[in-house]
This record gives sequence, structure tokens and C-alpha cells, in this order.
Amino acid sequence: MSDHLVNADDRVKPAKDGANHPTLIRVHDALICCDSAWEEAYLRFESPEQEISKFRQRLLRLGAEQWSRDATIVELFCGRGGALCAWKQLGFSRLEGVDLSERLLRQYQGAARLYVCDARDLPFDSASRDIIAVQGGLHHLERLPQDVDRTLAEAARVLRPGGLFVAVEPWLTPFLRAVHAISEIKLVRRTLPKFDAFATMTEHERSTYEAWLHNPELVLQLLRKHFEPQHLRIRLGKLEFVGRRRD
Repeated sequence: MSDHLVNADDRVKPAKDGANHPTLIRVHDALICCDSAWEEAYLRFESPEQEISKFRQRLLRLGAEQWSRDATIVELFCGRGGALCAWKQLGFSRLEGVDLSERLLRQYQGAARLYVCDARDLPFDSASRDIIAVQGGLHHLERLPQDVDRTLAEAARVLRPGGLFVAVEPWLTPFLRAVHAISEIKLVRRTLPKFDAFATMTEHERSTYEAWLHNPELVLQLLRKHFEPQHLRIRLGKLEFVGRRRD
């Protein structure tokens, strides 16, 4: 990926050599997500094409077809940008991605502006964006409830009145319990790379992952504190949430 690194003070500076080479803006020091083993497992868990297709189907299920194509969208914890590509395929073009892993951000191929940035301290003006989404990032935050509350408060601050917050996160259902059990079987891990990648990610994010899974009421309380639920569904080991900013 060819990109441009600019200081936070220059964060509105456009890329110089075309829309296919996005500006990569350092707001905070870059970090590895969990650790390098987790990032390696994430990259082999599914191909970029599989990830984009997953996000595209998910967004359609959440109602994205009904949302204005002029919406300004920020994808938090965006990783290598699969969700940004899915938004683009659905006709959205005013896209920005936030992640603390510069390594993952560099793998993105597209026109969205990218920020090496802590989601708890966003570089955007208040009431300046229409949709903020996070798909599998909140459960990585170290402290529950403090860090999750701070991240949601920042999202609410940045959203315009009536703006949407979209979240999809793991949820401890019978389906997810079964996946955990299967992924711990050594023969399965040796023969099915996807299960091995899943098990590796789980091992390397265990403390925050388990804290998230075992505090469902607290998580829902925090979401409802900042957003008025429009869609809340638990499906196949995932929490799907769409809420409007509380005024």
C-alpha cells in the first residue's frame, strides 16, 4: 500500500497522489492490537474478500440500505479496512477509519482517510459525523466499564443529533460456547486453520474478551446510556446494536 504519513496538525491535508492512496494520519502512537501473534491470527482467520463479504452482509442486515449515501461515516477499530470496503461497495463514499495498529491500517486499499488513533480520544469535531461503527473492537478495551464508557461517550460527542452508532460484538450464546469448545480440540486446530486462528486470537485477548462476555448487562447498560436503541439483536454469538445519539 502506498500512503502518506502526516502529523495530527495536518489531518485535513489530502493525499497528494490520487484517491487510491489514502492519507494515513498519526494522532497517537501506534500500538499492536493485543500482540503480534493476535495480529497474525487475525490476518489468516479469513481472506480480505471473505471479510468484506461478511461486513457487507452484516451492514445490509442492520439496515444500511435505508441510510443516506451522503452520510459521513467513521469505522472504529477498522483494522485492515474490510468494513470500509464493505461501506464503499454499498455506495457510501465519505469514509474514515480509526485504529491504533499502523501495520493493519497499511494493508487497506481504498480512498478512506485513515487515523492511527485511540478510539477513546477522537480527533473529530463535536457533532460532525453521521454514523460511527465498531465491529469487534469494544471487547479489546482493557478496562470495563471505564474504557468502554469513554469510547462510547466519544462516539456520542462526535455524532450529529440523530446520528447512528452501530456496534457488532461477540456475545456468549450457546453457539459461541460451542465454537469455543470445538476450537480447543487439538485435532480440529491442526486440520482447520480457521478454528486455529480463532483459538489463537481468543488466547491472546483472553482477559478483555472474557470480561466482555461475562458482563452482558453492564455492556447493554453502557450502550443504552449513550444511545437510544433502534435495533438490538443477539444472533449466532454476536450482539447487533444500532442506536441514535441521545440529545
